[in-house]
Amino acid sequence: VFFDFDEYAIRPDARPILEKDAELLKKTYKDSGVLIEGHCDERGTVEYNLELGKRRAQAVKDYLVDLGIEESRIRIVSYGKERPFCTESEPSCWKQNRRGHFVRQ
Repeated sequence: VFFDFDEYAIRPDARPILEKDAELLKKTYKDSGVLIEGHCDERGTVEYNLELGKRRAQAVKDYLVDLGIEESRIRIVSYGKERPFCTESEPSCWKQNRRGHFVRQ
């Protein structure tokens, strides 16, 4: 799911995606955990982006817990700006890097 610049609130367009993910975790992957990675674009300090990435991952976790996923099944990690999806230094690329990424475990 994607986030607005310098924000960690779940966007309205992300809610249906997370609802679908929650259903998959409940039905198809009921014995699996999930790691939620928080990512940021390249702007800001390393420390700031690590904290922002953590807040993004936590927001996704909280939303999934509200949808009925057991908290114990969800781990979070922040990579800040250290693992960009897109490496070009431009707004369209930054947009792709402001994300919460799921890894099934």
